[in-house]
Amino acid sequence: MAKVFFTKEITPEGLKRVYEALGVSLRGKIGVKVSTGEKGAKGYLKADLIGPFVKSLNGVIVECNTAYPGERNKASDHMKVAEEHGFTSFAEVDIMDAEGEIKIPVRQGKHLKYDLLGSHFDNYDSFVNLAHGKGHTMGGFGASLKNQSIGFASRNGKAYIHSCGKTKSPRLCWMSKHEQIDFIESMAEAATAVADYLKESGRQIVYITVMNALSVDCDCDSKQGDPVMGDLGIVASLDPVANDQAFIDMIWASSDPGADALRERIDSRLGREILPYAESLGLGSRKYELVEV
Repeated sequence: MAKVFFTKEITPEGLKRVYEALGVSLRGKIGVKVSTGEKGAKGYLKADLIGPFVKSLNGVIVECNTAYPGERNKASDHMKVAEEHGFTSFAEVDIMDAEGEIKIPVRQGKHLKYDLLGSHFDNYDSFVNLAHGKGHTMGGFGASLKNQSIGFASRNGKAYIHSCGKTKSPRLCWMSKHEQIDFIESMAEAATAVADYLKESGRQIVYITVMNALSVDCDCDSKQGDPVMGDLGIVASLDPVANDQAFIDMIWASSDPGADALRERIDSRLGREILPYAESLGLGSRKYELVEV
């Protein structure tokens, strides 16, 4: 059974504590995958919270360009937003698909034949999947699995996942016809492909989700709404499925009156369906032990 470490303390110290509880020592050059947040968004992880942790790892903030039109679909513009949002104040920022992409195999599933990652992905020896837990307009919710699938994907890779394997064109992907469950499953397939690729090359990844600023909207939304419920804390695990399941379980167990809005957003998009499908692909387990630290 997977262990998920948890603290209610959303501070640099709390972040460091859940990471240390994992008992791992990441090797070599470390990429820290966070969302830099669309211009106008409010909920992205802030420099004063994650900066000390990233600096302690000598980590590099890694991101990829967006498939949708906006301020982050070109590397030069994306870097400006990353600077405006404070990420360059504490770490180097690498837009991993600024110089192209790499194709990795999707060995299991029914929608994707491959996955496309930013070409700089192979410059890193280890990764921290540092997600912001929140709702999402298309996926229902975003946390470890979304950050691993959509987050690591190049601009074309994002289009390929969003179209459920029909096109890698950012222009055409939004016109593709598919069922909502197909998109949810495509994200799980891409997340599994990344985990398999890392395992096959002997590299490690750990999963941390900060559950604050809980809006029904994603940090990719320039008109992101205000939080709908109170902060929950931070969870960390070596298992992304368990980590996301713990996040979901805390939302469903919450008596916060605003939690209903987040639950509605998640279920209206079939968001929870990513968990059993990812488990069926062998990415992780929905069964976990929650350990408060």
